Amino acid sequence: MDRVRLAGLYGVDVAYRPTADREVAVPTETIVAVLAALGVDASTHCAVKDALAAYEQRAGNRLLDPCTVLRAGHDTLDAVLARLPDGTRLTATSRTGEPLPAAPTAPGRYALRARTPDGRTSTGELVVAPERLPGPPGRTFGFMAQLYSTLSARSWGMGDLADLADLAAWSGRTLGAGFVQINPLHAAVPGRPTDPSPYRPSSRRFPDPVYLRVEEIPEYAYLPAAARKQMAELLAAAGGLRDGVLTRDALIDRDAVWALKSQALELLRAVPLSPGRRAAYADFLAEQGQALDDHATWSALAELHGPDWHAWPAGLRDPRSPQVARARSELLERVDFHAWLTWLTDGQLGAAQGAARAAGMPVGVVHDLAVGVHPAGSDAWSMQDVLAAGISVGAPPDAFNSRGQDWGLPPWRPDALAATGYAPYRDLVARMLRHAGGLRMDHVMGLFRLWWVPQGRPPTEGTYVRYDARAMLGLLALEAHEAGAVVIGEDLGTVEPGVREELADRGVLGTSVLWFERDYSGADPGHRPLPPSAWRSACVATATTHDLPSTAARLTGEHVGLRHRLGLLGQPLAAAQAADAAEVAEWIALLGRLGLLPDGPVEEEGVVRAVHRFLALTPARMVGVWLPDTVGDRRPQNLPGTSTEYPNWRLPVAGPDGRPLTLEELAASPRLHTLTEELRAALATRPTRL
Repeated sequence: MDRVRLAGLYGVDVAYRPTADREVAVPTETIVAVLAALGVDASTHCAVKDALAAYEQRAGNRLLDPCTVLRAGHDTLDAVLARLPDGTRLTATSRTGEPLPAAPTAPGRYALRARTPDGRTSTGELVVAPERLPGPPGRTFGFMAQLYSTLSARSWGMGDLADLADLAAWSGRTLGAGFVQINPLHAAVPGRPTDPSPYRPSSRRFPDPVYLRVEEIPEYAYLPAAARKQMAELLAAAGGLRDGVLTRDALIDRDAVWALKSQALELLRAVPLSPGRRAAYADFLAEQGQALDDHATWSALAELHGPDWHAWPAGLRDPRSPQVARARSELLERVDFHAWLTWLTDGQLGAAQGAARAAGMPVGVVHDLAVGVHPAGSDAWSMQDVLAAGISVGAPPDAFNSRGQDWGLPPWRPDALAATGYAPYRDLVARMLRHAGGLRMDHVMGLFRLWWVPQGRPPTEGTYVRYDARAMLGLLALEAHEAGAVVIGEDLGTVEPGVREELADRGVLGTSVLWFERDYSGADPGHRPLPPSAWRSACVATATTHDLPSTAARLTGEHVGLRHRLGLLGQPLAAAQAADAAEVAEWIALLGRLGLLPDGPVEEEGVVRAVHRFLALTPARMVGVWLPDTVGDRRPQNLPGTSTEYPNWRLPVAGPDGRPLTLEELAASPRLHTLTEELRAALATRPTRL
């Protein structure tokens, strides 16, 4: 029982429920391995006793946590006082040291000091989070796009930040869209080939310069004649990449794009910055501090020693070692080159959000925060003190996957986060919101708990580790409040009871996908589709996502055939097709009863439009339109369960015939305009209870 108690103190679950009526015990070996990743030896009875004693001693000696988070309108300092010795005095000051006459209630950051009757003192930070986030002003719709797939006639073989700015400006001004939600733009781990998944990045803190539009960099206008000739050759090669994707069925090739862009950027690097640009760059470096220095250093070292820091010379595996300091000095030019790339990318990110807001978008660009980072990458190297070594995030076995999942991403250590006052987490959120009108958080349930899988064990032998959700939600709310941003949580899949309710109470919008919105209350054993009035309002309502079939593929059943051809069906093809057809028929029947198909389901395009008018009938604050759905694209961007079998994350947006379409063609598409006009008209009508 002592080990169970110890696990509880560190937030490690000793059992989990794959279903409401079934509990599974976690193997003792898993509990020991997870506690070891938290720096706790629980391998023997004596070790457990010692660990409990050490925990209790630390708890007894500690007065204040490094960061105390209160929620405005709900929490007071009384709860903090209740944990302190009788007679302890708490005082709050502003961040600059001015005493406050009373405990602060306005959202913000303050300092907190405790003094006990026997003279002991302790200081910490006090954060007052807003009671809730306001959400978008009014109901709105927007596009959900994978930026790399949204090529224009000017792209270098994949969509870029200039395309993002153009997509936002056009859709905001012409269609009245309120936002554009995009895939994570996190820096990737370089490789041959580079992992195309945007959800396994090298760094979540810094963007990937592969998304730069080279011609938009100011120094481009001042290239000398010889460099212009070289640039013209690179532009011609980039045109070849673009044409290959658009006209010759080539896949998007990030490595080929980066090979050209990196050469172009080396040419631009030789152009001196103007005094004003030089000053802006210096300010950026000072503002970004150690985090950018680490990322740029990792990038320079990866050029020499490969992209997995675990395989580097031993002295370079510690970012604070003397060997790394010496290497940074020796590689100063390359370190500065990578910092300069980050500055350029940051500038174009800001321009994209500026274009969105100038176009009248109430939200603008919604960036996507992946749930974790690649274990070989920049963040895993520089943040070893707050990431759990030898552990991977995943998902437990469930009705859809009896083997569970291992995502290969090291998780935050909740104890280390708390010890730092959540500084790494707060810094990450602030960086993501720097040029954002909204933030989508992948697997937002990870703010409450994550499934930890010890290295060498199958996902079935993992366990949940819990986080201080009140603190993490409060800090997230304060950062979003200060940035004026909307927060969207991806809350699909296994969700612990109470989590969605807590997120909604905080003003964090959920994600509601049409095909999953059925009556699971228990009152309807058939789990029929939910009518629009039964949907929640605190969500982004959408027909599909990047991990699901497009609406056209769903309606036609093409996604079942694709999974069959790849050997992914767990049942005979005929049975899968029949089940899928029955599911689609239920939804079409509901659309018909609501009068959304006055002529019946006569053609696929009309049903796709009816699906989106249905979404407008729900009370959802935001309606997300999957950009490929607007032109009848059949192909999923990502097919979970595949790797080399399917070209995940490498397909351009295409029409129903599979022909890739440029951003210019999307903007001129009659099919797109008809869908968005009907959706906009439906949103203008106050939803009724149906």
